[in-house]
Amino acid sequence: MPGHIPDGQGEFAGRIALVTGAGQGIGEAVAHALATLGARVAATDRSPDGIAALAESWAKERAASGASGTITAYELDVTDGAAVEATVETVERELGPVDTLVNVAGILRTAEAVELTDQDWADSFAVNTTGVFHTSRAVAARMATRRSGCIVTVGSNAAGVPRTGMAAYAASKAAATMFTKCLGLELARSGVRCNVVAPGSTDTPMQRQLWTGPQSSRRVVDGDPASYRTGIPLGRLAQPQDIADAVVFLASDRARHITMQDLYVDGGATLR
Repeated sequence: MPGHIPDGQGEFAGRIALVTGAGQGIGEAVAHALATLGARVAATDRSPDGIAALAESWAKERAASGASGTITAYELDVTDGAAVEATVETVERELGPVDTLVNVAGILRTAEAVELTDQDWADSFAVNTTGVFHTSRAVAARMATRRSGCIVTVGSNAAGVPRTGMAAYAASKAAATMFTKCLGLELARSGVRCNVVAPGSTDTPMQRQLWTGPQSSRRVVDGDPASYRTGIPLGRLAQPQDIADAVVFLASDRARHITMQDLYVDGGATLR
């Protein structure tokens, strides 16, 4: 992956990237990776604290390293279509035309399918699916007019493999995955690429909310036959940077002939 380019420059120098869910975990890692490579990043999240801290820490790191990228915080609830449109307009006015969108914002509500509440189901789809629709629609229309750009949606390997207790999450991620692929087909003639990165178990706050004790991470790696879940063949949880590296590749010019693809980054957990 890039990172060896001298003089604080990178392959995303001068580009504008919008990242949702940038307040923690994978979103934070993606925003940091793009800024490190020179992008001007609009880091969005519905919780302002995380993105404010990210922007502040990056400003200090940038001053010390001489990197050219920037991170600017924008509070955004992706479930609000009007707010998404207004934020994209603001970002383009303040930073410039968005040429990279990374959809990371997501929530996890766990329960057996027959015990899911209406609210859990609705909330899961509002963020994980409708949120992707809102941001992609707002940005894609502008990208198509400019005939360039790329969209990467961070989905989940649960979108392709059934998981007990995760019906709402898996279904919402599957819907977001197919939406992104359909969008990619529709935008292909405009030169806009749309791809999906599907992480497996990654050491993030979302993952840790499932843990019940000190051996929880080990059980994730080893698998759980009682819940029909294989382990992770590579023998480790992913780190957010592992997912960010895949996102950066798909957003880069090195992936210029890749669109409508679903890249699993799960250490082999889905055996595919």
